[in-house]
Amino acid sequence: MPSRDLERRMWAEACALLDQAERLQRQFFDPPGGRGTGRGWQPPVDVYSAGSELVIMAALPGVTAERLEVGIDGVMLMIAGERRLPDALRGHRVQRLEIPRGRFERRLRLPPGTYQIGRLELSHGCLVLILHRVESMTGE
Repeated sequence: MPSRDLERRMWAEACALLDQAERLQRQFFDPPGGRGTGRGWQPPVDVYSAGSELVIMAALPGVTAERLEVGIDGVMLMIAGERRLPDALRGHRVQRLEIPRGRFERRLRLPPGTYQIGRLELSHGCLVLILHRVESMTGE
């Protein structure tokens, strides 16, 4: 019954695509405080390490420093803020809308240890964070 296997595989792929479409819709279009998580969209990040230093780069084009919050809570790094429609585009009719706007929040679990923010730079649409691992009294 090869045709039955093909049918099952096609059905499974279709269901997976529908699930992915729903996740994308929730990520980009659920308003904060709506039926979604309330966190809005999540920016993509890259994480690098060298010795006791972590470098986190988040893609945040169009986000100003005034609309950005960064903090460490225990083992979690939180990057949150809001990307607004530029004033120059207000009043224009939308032809296509792919760039997520509104509230965003991204939480990342940090590697073992205690970290503090050493440097924060918002440049060319990217947030670059340098985190330094703080040595404890026990020499961790």
